[in-house]
Amino acid sequence: MKNLSRLLFAMLLVLVCSNVNAQDKNNPWQISIGANAVDFYPVGEDAPQGEWFDEFFNATDHWNILPSLSSISVSKYVGSGLTFGVAGSLNKISKFGDDEDGMYSDDSYYGLDGIIKYNFLEGTTIDPFVGLGGGYTWVDEIGAGTVNGTVGVNVWFTDNIGLTLQSSYKHAFEDYLYSHFQHTAGVSIRFGGADTDGDGIYDKDDACPHVPGLKEFDGCPDADGDGIQDSKDDCPNEAGLAEFNGCPDTDGDGIPDKDDACPTVAGIKALNGCPDADGDGVADGDDKCPDVAGPAANSGCPWPDTDGDGVLDKDDKCPEVVGTVANNGCPELSEAVQKSLNAYAKTILFDTGKATIKSHSAEVLKNIIDILKEYPHAKFTVEGHTDSVGSASSNLKLSDARALSVKEYLTNKGIEEFRLSAKGYGETKPIDSNKTRAGRANNRRVEINLVKE
Repeated sequence: MKNLSRLLFAMLLVLVCSNVNAQDKNNPWQISIGANAVDFYPVGEDAPQGEWFDEFFNATDHWNILPSLSSISVSKYVGSGLTFGVAGSLNKISKFGDDEDGMYSDDSYYGLDGIIKYNFLEGTTIDPFVGLGGGYTWVDEIGAGTVNGTVGVNVWFTDNIGLTLQSSYKHAFEDYLYSHFQHTAGVSIRFGGADTDGDGIYDKDDACPHVPGLKEFDGCPDADGDGIQDSKDDCPNEAGLAEFNGCPDTDGDGIPDKDDACPTVAGIKALNGCPDADGDGVADGDDKCPDVAGPAANSGCPWPDTDGDGVLDKDDKCPEVVGTVANNGCPELSEAVQKSLNAYAKTILFDTGKATIKSHSAEVLKNIIDILKEYPHAKFTVEGHTDSVGSASSNLKLSDARALSVKEYLTNKGIEEFRLSAKGYGETKPIDSNKTRAGRANNRRVEINLVKE
């Protein structure tokens, strides 16, 4: 009975400690009360014990069961699935493996153990866990320390009440106490729920656990008292209507003030609550022609057509020059002008084997610039070509360099760079035979071609 007194004192100490520690988690404490069974047989020892897990479930021949409440444990959740606990148990040992001589005869068994458990599925009905710990076990007056490994499962019937089943292997540090299994089944109760904001609703049921609130809103507040909780109230500090999620509608136009650009003057929804006298879709406050309908892109006024070519200025890329609809209001580059442009381009001369333009090509380039300026919104590509003399790679590099050289000359003379691109084709696009001197001369050329969009 001396050991039983020790056990009861230890469990009382644990229960006292559980009431003085801070309880800042929902139901962090768990107490389990039930029965236990001790089995010395399937622990891998020689007879009268047996091989590992041999006859593990042979309760009739090997399990020592005390037909009363014989185990109690208290544990506390410490975070990240981990729980620390202390357990006490008592039993009567009359079965020791296959021993038929009665090594034990209703000897008292007492255990006091500590454990750290890891729960795999927190917050679920079926809650399996594993544990590792140690303790001290007495059989009659013989006691020794043990290291324990545990597997088990909690089955929760409600948030607070459940069934706990577990099996522990206890390995004794001393030869005079035999290693054994201890199985436990019991009713578990979780408790210690917190009410952080002090509104009378426990955190686990409180949708707003850090802010005092109302029971009808699951613990969340309604600051303006309009019957809509703040988290769902678009205007939590100003009483409003449920149809507008708690916001008011001062001018009664069906648009809540928070979305109404003209909250004191009735308007239309399409204009965020502002009026539109001429019905052109531009609010009067933004309409420069409030009595004449016009597009929003022109501040509510009609679009002009300055050059009278049938293309409105907003779409006319050349608003002061008569052009065509097909060319976005700009004059079109005719085929004749394109031919004239390339006729000039083909006469641009370079230093032999180089990309530098000869100085006497300046007049030709001036003619090209004059043509390009007549079509200020057209885009062109400068193309370089060579004959087949030399390697293909060298010719490609030379043609690319010459095309780029012409482009840079034109941009330096005032042609916008975005209108020009340059590309070399080498000897891949001949316009004459490369077998004759005259043919090769024709193939060495620059072309300037319109880019059609």
